[in-house]
Amino acid sequence: MLAHHRGGAGEPLVLLHGIGSQWQMWRPVLGRLEAEREVLALDLPGFGGSPELPAGTPPTPEALADAVEAALDEAGFQTAHVAGNSLGGWIALELAKRGRARSACALSPAGFWNRREHAYATSSLRVSQASAVLLAPRAERLLAGGTVRRVALWQLAARADRMTAAEAAGSIANLAGSPGWRTTLDAMAERHFTGAADVRGPVTVAWGERDRLLLPRQAERARRALPRARHLWLTGCGHVPTWDDPGQVARVILTSA
Repeated sequence: MLAHHRGGAGEPLVLLHGIGSQWQMWRPVLGRLEAEREVLALDLPGFGGSPELPAGTPPTPEALADAVEAALDEAGFQTAHVAGNSLGGWIALELAKRGRARSACALSPAGFWNRREHAYATSSLRVSQASAVLLAPRAERLLAGGTVRRVALWQLAARADRMTAAEAAGSIANLAGSPGWRTTLDAMAERHFTGAADVRGPVTVAWGERDRLLLPRQAERARRALPRARHLWLTGCGHVPTWDDPGQVARVILTSA
C-alpha cells in the first residue's frame, strides 16, 4: 500500500497532495477532518514514503488514479469522499469519473490550464525544485524566520510564515528528493483534464484567490467544464491552502458531500 496516515472515525475521506508534496501538507486540517471522518492521507507514487510506479508506467493522472484505487481497495473502501490539491485535485476528479468518490473536492486542481499557463507552471516548478535541492541541506536554519519562510515559499503558500521551520524544511527536503518528480512532471506535458461529463456525485472546486502557480483565471475554465459543481474561492489562500487557512479549507472539504 502507498505510504499514508490514517486516523479519525466516520465516513471515509481520502486526501491527495500535489506534485512534489506529501501527505504531511494536510496536517493543519487533520484534527478538524478526523473529528468527522475516517481520514486516509496518501503519499502518491514517487513522493513522500511511496515508491514510484513500476518501470515503464508513466505517472499520468490516470495511472496515479489507478494506484489510489488500489489503496482504496487495500483500505477496504469501496467508495470514499476524496479531496485533493493541485495534481491531487485532478486525481480526485478522475476517481469521481470512475464512481469511486462519494464526493470530490478539488483545491486548485491541475489540468485546467491553457498551453501558456502550463508552460509557466512547469517552468516555475522546475525552478522551485532546483532551488529546493540547493536549500535542503540548510533549510531549517535558513528558514528560521517567519518572514523568510513567507518569501521563500511565496509561490505555494500565501502565509508560509504559519509553517514552522521544521515543517518548511521537511516540505523542501521532500520536493528536493522525490524520485517521482521529473517523470510525473513530464507525464503531464500536453495533457489537460478531460471527460468532465463522466464525473459523478457531488463535486466542489475551490480555488485559492492568491494562487501564484495555477493562476486563478483557470477557475473559470473549471466552472465551464463542470457547470453542476459547487465553485468557491478560498479567500486569502495560495496554491497549497492548508497552511494559509486551515479552518476555511476544512469547512470546504467537509461540506463538499
